[in-house]
Amino acid sequence: QVQLVESGGGLVQTGGSLRLSCIASGSISSINVMGWYRQAPGKQRELVADTNKGGSTNYADSVKGRFTISRDNVKNTVYLQMNSLKREDTAVYYCIADIRPMRRWDYTRYEGQGTQVTVSS
Repeated sequence: QVQLVESGGGLVQTGGSLRLSCIASGSISSINVMGWYRQAPGKQRELVADTNKGGSTNYADSVKGRFTISRDNVKNTVYLQMNSLKREDTAVYYCIADIRPMRRWDYTRYEGQGTQVTVSS
């Protein structure tokens, strides 16, 4: 059984910082892409940032220069450092990972339960 568990969300003032973490656990053979999506009330889910096993990264234009994604391949963990937070960053943040479980040949996308980030003025 594979699962993703997020942590680090919360309430922060405009201009503040938060660091999200997501740990993948279970019978894991390999992880390719890890990343974060978010969904604000009344809006569609959008990609925030992702990174592949080789370390290449991809960011939404709205977070470039403010957010940094990183991962620890030994710990099967992905992080999202969020600086200079704005009210429009308020959303539920979901961790995703493309994982190949043990005794499988294909990758499946797994998703965490989500963590709330609220930015107040």
